[in-house]
Formats: sequence, structure tokens, C-alpha cells
Amino acid sequence: MKIKLLLVLCSALILTNCSVGNDTNEQQNYKRIWHLINVSGGISGVNENFQLETITWSFNETTSKLTVVNNNQDDAIQDGLDSGTYDYSILNEGGQSYISIGTSEFGEVIFSQNGMQIDGNKLSTGTGADGFIYSFELQVIVAD
Repeated sequence: MKIKLLLVLCSALILTNCSVGNDTNEQQNYKRIWHLINVSGGISGVNENFQLETITWSFNETTSKLTVVNNNQDDAIQDGLDSGTYDYSILNEGGQSYISIGTSEFGEVIFSQNGMQIDGNKLSTGTGADGFIYSFELQVIVAD
């Protein structure tokens, strides 16, 4: 009797550990999209807020390309970069990271838990007072 009970328990354990249609070797790819939510600073002291999806930046670390989608229609508002694809590079110096886009250094990159800030007043060559500060909110999505 104990052998039959043991066989039933073993069979039940084996059957419950199987999963149908769930391949554990399958990895999901994630894409990080940075939403520009605020631009502040500059000579005129701008302080512009943007709704999510208005302006997005996506970095491809493999190709060092930045893709910007800028849906802001108001040319009078400071909003950073126009829509397009740009080369970018990161310089790590003295414990800080600085981003250059195209041939221009944009500033120090500072990350928080769900955001990023690019401070145009802090450059690898020193500090300034009239740069723009770009604030971003991170959105992580499952890529196709």
C-alpha cells in the first residue's frame, strides 16, 4: 500500500512541475524610452514642461545612436533636439558622466531611480551658468 501511495505522490509531483507553453529559456527584450518632461535654464530662464510622449529619446548602446521623436509643434519653446537620429558618446571623467550628441557636449548626465537629467551647466571642461537642464522620465517597455 505504501508503494502505491508513493508512486501516486511521485507522479503528481512530476506532472505539476511541467508547464505547457512556458519556455523558460525565452528571454524578453526591453526597450528604454526617455520622455523629456522639462527644460529649464538658459539666458532667458525658461521652464517648459512637456506631456509624456511629446518628446522621446531612445539610446542604442550597441550602435551609439540616439533616436529623438519630437512632436512639439511650438517653435518658440526650447525643446532640445529635432526629430532624427544622432551619434552620441559618453565621457566618464572624475566620477561624473558627460554626454556629447553629434559634435556638441550637452552636459553632465545624472540618473535617479526612474529619471535622468542632463545638466548643460556642468561640462567636462568646467561649469557654466547659461546652459539648459533637460529632465527625463524613464519608461521601460517589452520590445518585439
